[in-house]
Amino acid sequence: MCGIVGYIGKREAYPIIINGLKRLEYRGYDSAGIALFDGTQIQLSKTQGKVSDLEKRVSQEIETKGSLGIGHTRWATHGVPNDVNSHPHYSNSGDLVIIHNGIIENYASIKKELINRGYTFKSDTDTEVLVNLIEEIKKQENVKLGKAVQIALNQVVGAYAIALFDKNKPDEIVVAKLGSPLAIGIGDDEFFVASDATPFIEFTNNAIYLEDEEMAIVRRGRDVKVRKIKSDNVVDPYVQELQLNIEQIEKGGYDHFMLKEIYEQPSVIKDTYRGRLLADKGIVKLGGLEDYIKKFTNANRIIIVACGTSWHAGLVAEYIFEDLARIPVEVEYASEFRYRNPIITEKDVVIAISQSGETADTLAAIKLAKEKGAFVYGVCNVVGSTISRETHSGTYTHAGPEIGVASTKAFTTQITVLMMIALRLAKAKGTISQRDYMEHLQELDTIPNKVEEALSGDEKIKEIAAKYKDAANFLYLGRGYNFPVALEGALKLKEISYIHAEGYPAAEMKHGPIALIDEQMPVVVIAVNSNHYEKVVSNIEEIKARKGKIIAVVTEGDTQVKELADYIMEVPKTPESLSPLVTTIPLQLLSYHIAVMLDKNVDQPRNLAKSVTVE
Repeated sequence: MCGIVGYIGKREAYPIIINGLKRLEYRGYDSAGIALFDGTQIQLSKTQGKVSDLEKRVSQEIETKGSLGIGHTRWATHGVPNDVNSHPHYSNSGDLVIIHNGIIENYASIKKELINRGYTFKSDTDTEVLVNLIEEIKKQENVKLGKAVQIALNQVVGAYAIALFDKNKPDEIVVAKLGSPLAIGIGDDEFFVASDATPFIEFTNNAIYLEDEEMAIVRRGRDVKVRKIKSDNVVDPYVQELQLNIEQIEKGGYDHFMLKEIYEQPSVIKDTYRGRLLADKGIVKLGGLEDYIKKFTNANRIIIVACGTSWHAGLVAEYIFEDLARIPVEVEYASEFRYRNPIITEKDVVIAISQSGETADTLAAIKLAKEKGAFVYGVCNVVGSTISRETHSGTYTHAGPEIGVASTKAFTTQITVLMMIALRLAKAKGTISQRDYMEHLQELDTIPNKVEEALSGDEKIKEIAAKYKDAANFLYLGRGYNFPVALEGALKLKEISYIHAEGYPAAEMKHGPIALIDEQMPVVVIAVNSNHYEKVVSNIEEIKARKGKIIAVVTEGDTQVKELADYIMEVPKTPESLSPLVTTIPLQLLSYHIAVMLDKNVDQPRNLAKSVTVE
């Protein structure tokens, strides 16, 4: 949620900041703004809407001169999305200007005290309260900006990533982090500040990622100075060499990032198991797992915590781990986990799954699990993210940057990692025969080709999308390993087309949802060859008897379901435990095409954010 970009150096700041904001659009936002300093005055422009709207307003309102500036995309928390509540925000004197991601939970009491001291407020935001608190401390304590920020942040409760500057000190930007990510790019007598590295990757490959409760003074002509906010201890920052490149974050000829990422799945699944899976030699080896294999094999149970699409990947993993490794698994919404006083012991292993590695609810669940003594293992995509640092160990998915808000390749690469973990544990525990083990390895090695084959049905899926794009509701049904895929298919449709959709276990249809079925209701049924095939066929018969419209995902060459369904989407024959990796493909494409036909913003759906860094 929200995006921060800042620059101080020898170049013109405006083009760097505006292009950086465009790179961060994937995070989800409802307004945007920018503040530039030309050495004399702060030029500020902000607006509800997109970065393109900001560009138009800037061209009409302000001069774009200056080598110091900050920019922001806001996802509304305190105060409705409008021009006034957009960031950046001034202090009352007009000397300080700030941008902020996160939430200041005790802002109301601070605001009341500042009003009593004569401060006035133009917006409804907690951010304007924070910048004025900093100004008041700076004035009353007679301290420099950095110290005032430190004192203020020790008084607030909540989460934040902030960047601010003082027009009277045009050579520095002060930044700080708790809960929301913040990176500092280090160039040649220039510095970049951003929510992630994408806004500055073409300028430098060197970056510092602030840890929670750290702040930094970014000043031209000096090294970045990092301190702990609470203790004031100086921190020796780790400068990380970035592996990202521009091509990874461009559309590459596709109409949308989401479509590009759907089509990248054959290659990124291969990237995820490359060097880790040697099918012909019977080897699965994950660096983050090998040193802790006994933690898993001796565990009483595995608890998986995640949100959204990652939670669906966790549900698939529940089937995989229990089936292959015979370890009890519980899958929890991270957002609910810590609020129900869960029973966690030192004999538990907690697997935290997150694409961004910054999901606030998942981080809170990790913190609780560690406090209770559990071993915590992370599965995430973003190298250097908070979850990768906060967990005891873990595995990266290697999906590459996922820009589309609706997750696609993250889902399939997460399942790939979780399958490799389960196979390695099953082998270690002796719960899988050598024959089944080798078959699983060999089949996993063929998945990229099978995903490629599933993608070849795109034109047929586009025809189905045209037929049902105006439906008001969809029902998605699956059984066993493909029940979570039904949930994920329904989520994708909701996210990007805004059509109401629900996923259910197919057998649950008779326990309520069947009342919804009529001639207007499209029902997407995952009916691939599996142990449940005949049961699913019976469910399809029940739908057909009530005049529901049946769209079925079937195994290539299927004839029985083909006779019953209105439309079919074929996928290659795949073992049931690996089938979610191919059955999800047509559901992703169906959602994408429906959304495009309805003229929705596929990559940036309304109200959604890619990286959910607040509760």
